[in-house]
Amino acid sequence: MTSVKEFRVDEPATADGLGRGRFAFTDAYSVFDWGQMPDAIPHKGASLCAMGAFNFELLEDAGVPTHYRGVVDPGTVADDGTEPDPVPLAEATAPPTEMAIDLTQVPDLSYEGPHAGYDYEAFHAAGGGNYLVPLEVVFRNRVPVGSSLRKRAEPADLGLDDLADGDWPAEPVDLPEPVVEFSTKYEQQDRYLTRAEADEIAGAAAVDALESLARDVNRVVTERAEATGFVHEDGKIECLYVDGELRVADVVGTFDENRFSYGGRGISKEVVRQWYKANDLDWVAAVGEAKDAVADRDIDDWRELCDPDPDPLPPAVVDAVSDLYAAGANAYTDREWFDAPEVEAALDAAAEL
Repeated sequence: MTSVKEFRVDEPATADGLGRGRFAFTDAYSVFDWGQMPDAIPHKGASLCAMGAFNFELLEDAGVPTHYRGVVDPGTVADDGTEPDPVPLAEATAPPTEMAIDLTQVPDLSYEGPHAGYDYEAFHAAGGGNYLVPLEVVFRNRVPVGSSLRKRAEPADLGLDDLADGDWPAEPVDLPEPVVEFSTKYEQQDRYLTRAEADEIAGAAAVDALESLARDVNRVVTERAEATGFVHEDGKIECLYVDGELRVADVVGTFDENRFSYGGRGISKEVVRQWYKANDLDWVAAVGEAKDAVADRDIDDWRELCDPDPDPLPPAVVDAVSDLYAAGANAYTDREWFDAPEVEAALDAAAEL
């Protein structure tokens, strides 16, 4: 199980071909790479499933290959008691929480200690020509305040020549062209990579093809966001590689994987991150210290060094964040899946947290 969705295997992948399985989206959430947090957010799982399925279908209409096979309609049961066949999102009679997908191989990535690092050579030897690329491909259309990109690049590096003094302003900045970056997927702490590092970690998959695929996804999601009143600021994709072809995997274009804004206000799980930064300072500080401390140790799981656990969210925060996910999914998919306020009202409530 991942931190927010369960992973079910119906037919395992092999070296010779893809398998079949399902994502079961839960109402769990994760911030700061902690994993599953102490409480749950109602409707979150169904919101992510509906948005993810909607975007996969947009991508397939645009000719972008994916691992998506449909959703499980929660209102149907197969006659023989087995899992019902997946259907297009439009045929679901209620908000779905299960998504049918093709499966690829995911070899173990072993950690060999602080000097040797991770054994990607063994990962690719096990994966052969059918594996999940151990990278996240990040695309950015805007650089918000607090973005890690501000630490890694100067404005002029990104074509922002109008920022003559070379300083990032205390406000979001739109990029003249989308920026694509690569980060690790299976290491205990995500790290951004040079293009040469990403090329080595990608194995048989070509970095140029990964970037091209990410730009296609970014274009499709950005166009949909604009059509429904959102601004698509940034996001990421994961990819599988099979028989020389890349396909978009995991989930695309949700409020967990991507950052959106609406009327100048952010609508993503960043709301939850900011609540913890403001209200659970000891835990947030401990997470940062643990991530720093693990660098020179033989273990790679920094959570073992983090003593305090996170506080649960107050009920009012849970309700406000639940409405935000549900309202956003309704608006983005143009379907009233949930009994939720309009997006502006949900954002007003979140702003008061």
